[in-house]
Amino acid sequence: MPIGFFEKPTSLIDRLYRWVAIRLSKFSHGADAVPPKEALQGYRDAQRLANDTVLHVGKLLKVGMTEKEAAGLLEGYLEEHGSERYLHRPFAWFGNHARFDEYTSYDDYHPGERKLEYGATAILDVAPIVNGYIGDVGYTLSIGPNRELDIAREFLLQLRSEIPRLFMSEMTPAEIWLEVDRRIAAAGYDNIHSKYPFCTLGHRVFRVKPKKGKERRLGSKYFGWFSVDANLAFLKFGPSVTINAENVGKKLGVWAIEPHIGWSGGGAKFEEILVVEPDRCYWIDNDVPHLKPDDQLSHPVAG
Repeated sequence: MPIGFFEKPTSLIDRLYRWVAIRLSKFSHGADAVPPKEALQGYRDAQRLANDTVLHVGKLLKVGMTEKEAAGLLEGYLEEHGSERYLHRPFAWFGNHARFDEYTSYDDYHPGERKLEYGATAILDVAPIVNGYIGDVGYTLSIGPNRELDIAREFLLQLRSEIPRLFMSEMTPAEIWLEVDRRIAAAGYDNIHSKYPFCTLGHRVFRVKPKKGKERRLGSKYFGWFSVDANLAFLKFGPSVTINAENVGKKLGVWAIEPHIGWSGGGAKFEEILVVEPDRCYWIDNDVPHLKPDDQLSHPVAG
């Protein structure tokens, strides 16, 4: 599968994939069930652990630290606080890697030896499992001032306020994807989540069977992004699990929404859980880092 979104199929196989994905996306396999209150609290707890993790590690970032070192700190904090399992492994992307420049295949998206520079953007992304519930958070920051990031955050917050209304409209997930893509382009940014596998603007979160011990991964390539349980769940739910330009299925349920934008030399995103019910749509928690004023956050300093 080529990286990026292409309006027209790039090959016969791509054409066949889109035809199948559109049709299978109508079948949610139970993922569109509205969760009970106790489940919502479970997702909220998992998201709060994820937020605590990225805030803690964000304060530890220093100039010269590599993406691998930052990802190791994320993993260590989660283990110390009771979560050895995850939907996907911790990610850290610095500088132009925050907009996936220099990547030629999905295998390149793992944290690498890229070093953090003063004033560069840094994205931290974790998805812990707590008591079987999945949280998934993306957080963007910089060491030192970054005016482009400040402006990008303002746009992302505006987009955050509009997304629930899009989900409550008659639009399909595919139409929502295309509308968000249009708004990103109109604001002068590149759509970076179009470079995710399946061009994912968001994906369902769900509960898995609680287990103890470290999570298992399938090697170090693309499938190694995700835990074994996550890969099995994705296969079960099929194309209904992601919000992209092929999903014409149901919107009800619990989603991790992750708009990711880019500009020359940097990128930014947020990610948090959105709950879609028949008569309302809302972010599961408003106590999230990207809603806090800068004076409430402890920013890292140059090392």
